[in-house]
Amino acid sequence: MTIASLKKGQKAIIGEMNSDDIPLKLLEMGCLPGNEVELIQIAPFNDPLYLNINETYLSIRRETAMLVNVELIGNE
Repeated sequence: MTIASLKKGQKAIIGEMNSDDIPLKLLEMGCLPGNEVELIQIAPFNDPLYLNINETYLSIRRETAMLVNVELIGNE
């Protein structure tokens, strides 16, 4: 499962990922393995995705979100 497959309001823990494929700015903003991510909103036309990663709010493109593996928290 990836960030791109989350539904609005779902929370997950970021898993292992290939940091060569992820933009450095995203890593610097907290998109690191073990951090919690929540999908806040999906923009019209399904791109970009508005996320909360460890109390940092950011938008990322769906194609980038598909590179970040996550594991759902709870039964949401």
